[in-house]
Amino acid sequence: MTPGVGYEGAELERRKAIAAAIGAGLVVLPVGWVLRRAAGGPEEDWHTDAAPLEQAFPLLGPLTDARWVSSRDDDRSLPSPELAISGFARLAPGKLSGLTAAHAFVPGEPVDEFSSWFEKPLKGAGPRDPQWVRSPELDRDDGGRSTRLWFDRRSDTVRFRALNPYG
Repeated sequence: MTPGVGYEGAELERRKAIAAAIGAGLVVLPVGWVLRRAAGGPEEDWHTDAAPLEQAFPLLGPLTDARWVSSRDDDRSLPSPELAISGFARLAPGKLSGLTAAHAFVPGEPVDEFSSWFEKPLKGAGPRDPQWVRSPELDRDDGGRSTRLWFDRRSDTVRFRALNPYG
């Protein structure tokens, strides 16, 4: 306690100090966010490395032009043991033709349009006017793992959403 200041005065000083610290933090965080956005643009909000996707989806072969996000990308206060990934990638030329020849495909729109908190950066990032098809044979749902794949024939793009894709 400050000499010559009663309990009420010390409490008031403490509250003022906390309010000042919080106010300063609220100013710094948005400015940092704005600067990051201005410097890097939306590309910083997703991954572009195709190697983790090729490991998660080996049947799809070499992938290019990957844009994906992970449920572990954001520093959330409640960590989760589960990993979810979602995004788009372009297949190598001819790969989708080979898949459609080997598996039955049906028209099928993704059931959710990036509804999870971590998928927000992907809105509007996919192919223009896609005509999605999917193969139930290529989807997986077993032992706490699930994978959903949708393909656009015109752009050779795969849209994916997977829970615990690495096991």
